[in-house]
Amino acid sequence: MGLGPRSPHKAGRRFPAGGKRGRGAKVLGRSSGRERQPCPPPDGRSPPALDAHPHLSPEALGYFRRALLALKEAPEAGEERELMVHNVLKEVEAQALALATNRTGSEMLQELLGYSTLKPLCGVLAALRPSLRSVACHRCGVHVLQSALQQLPRLLGSCAEEEAEEEEAVPPLETLEELVLGLASEVCDDFLFYCGDTHGSFVVRTLLQVLGGTLLESERARPRGSRSPEAQRTPARECKPTDFEVPESFLNCLQDLSSCFLKDIAVFITDKISSFCFQVALQILHRKVPQLCAHLCNAVIDYLSNRNSSADGSPLLLFLRDQTSSRLLEQVLLVLEPPRLQSLFEDHFQGQLQTMAAHPIANFPLQRLLDAVTTPELLSPVFEELSPALEAVLAQGHPGVVVALVGACRRVGTHQAQVLQLLLEAFHCAEPSSRQVACVPLFATLMAYEVYYGLVEEEGAVPADHQVEMGAARALGEVTVLGSLLLQHLLHFSTPGLILRSLGALTGPQLLTLAQSPAGSHVLDAVLTSPSVTRKQRRRVLKTLKGQYVALACSRHGSRVLDAIWNGAALGARKEIAAELGERNQELIKDPFGHHVARNVALTTFLKRREAWEQQQGAVAKRRRVLNSILED
Repeated sequence: MGLGPRSPHKAGRRFPAGGKRGRGAKVLGRSSGRERQPCPPPDGRSPPALDAHPHLSPEALGYFRRALLALKEAPEAGEERELMVHNVLKEVEAQALALATNRTGSEMLQELLGYSTLKPLCGVLAALRPSLRSVACHRCGVHVLQSALQQLPRLLGSCAEEEAEEEEAVPPLETLEELVLGLASEVCDDFLFYCGDTHGSFVVRTLLQVLGGTLLESERARPRGSRSPEAQRTPARECKPTDFEVPESFLNCLQDLSSCFLKDIAVFITDKISSFCFQVALQILHRKVPQLCAHLCNAVIDYLSNRNSSADGSPLLLFLRDQTSSRLLEQVLLVLEPPRLQSLFEDHFQGQLQTMAAHPIANFPLQRLLDAVTTPELLSPVFEELSPALEAVLAQGHPGVVVALVGACRRVGTHQAQVLQLLLEAFHCAEPSSRQVACVPLFATLMAYEVYYGLVEEEGAVPADHQVEMGAARALGEVTVLGSLLLQHLLHFSTPGLILRSLGALTGPQLLTLAQSPAGSHVLDAVLTSPSVTRKQRRRVLKTLKGQYVALACSRHGSRVLDAIWNGAALGARKEIAAELGERNQELIKDPFGHHVARNVALTTFLKRREAWEQQQGAVAKRRRVLNSILED
């Protein structure tokens, strides 16, 4: 479609918001078409013959329920609480398997483990270890094992202290380190089975994280009832890992466990469940053992490159269109070092980017390739190849590709003016120039100019000028997640003037709608935090919100924006905000979000003791100036 003359079907274009996989989803999720579904183990692996699980009596279930309630009500620290935890978990040891494989008992045991100290946790793990396969492959038991392993960041530091205190004549039990290494050894002995089992794979993934001293937020166990669909779909790359110290033996075991992927690499590339374990391993190794990570990535690329040749280029392209292997390739792209990424692009992807962008599956690995670009040497050929097709890519429903390309331009710092001009053309607001002031609503909603304003233009007709009255009368449309991300990237460009002018042209109600939107509120965050936005430009945009502060304060997302505005405001601006809020103080106090804002602003003090309030705010402003000067130095 390119950048040539308008074709008849361009005149009224609404760009699809993108497939629900990746960043096009409601909360950056993935579509159900690409979700991992339970599948039979690959050839050569048979499901285990699980022993019948012991029965948990109603009396025992009632006891543990009462014990958990008592723990929640007990003081957070003290000998009484420690003794209670010790006694309850001592009872758990005797019935650990029955609790772990009972749905209600499993949920209670997960919560109890959160209170556990070192010795009781070791007792529970030791009790479950003889039945490892049975528990790990049970739909309830697996969550207990996950929760037990995820206590390690909290308890590993206390191992040496507790062991030093317990030098007694009684032969010591296995240490936590020995228990975890023992579990890892058993998993390693039957690695292919555990990785391929729907439930067992969760244990492998958690074990990889614990051995590497890194917990990935997306992989943490949560109580089953607390998992929202959005939380389940959140990809790991969007979550910040948590690092913690582990003994050297853990890192050695991590390398041994990760080397198992090489023995059956074809299975881990093509099997849906097993592939998840490989993806987590790459994320952990990238942080802790980069040499092994690079070796595994090269093994994947070499294996796929040597398969049957594709008619239209590298055989690797066939796997980019496959639902399972493309997921693994996405992770490979994210952890490759820049020189290897450059050679991979030149050997396999160059000349195929527009084809990938149009494909319903291959466009996601392309987005990860763009996310991984960090050098001008790689961005330049990628931009040259993709830029003529931006409007076509948007029309095909893959705006995530466009957002990733804009993100790469922001990160690398090149091609920024070019990509902004191409976006204006793709959304039909480049010419006449009066339309450019309307770009923010178009980008935010992912709609072309004619669609957003409901215009009908004849083929070949000269585009009409933008009417300010028409723009002011139109309520702001629903802000999409990808539209918000697009605007955030553009506001971090070196010269975001056009975007700021468009934001400044919004009416108060339109800007309020943006601030109250779950996705749109982050656009205002970018206005407040972007180093490219000057203080004067920031004030010019935010002054439109005057008269809307109470509505902002009484909104879930708007109140967060108002807090951010308040934290960066000078004393004069704070007085204006407080005065406007003070006129409706009672309404704020009764509102679930507004009363937090009133407390943050110290509204009661402002209304009753103005001088004291001004002294307090002046002191806060002085501390902030001192802190800023220190940070600048």
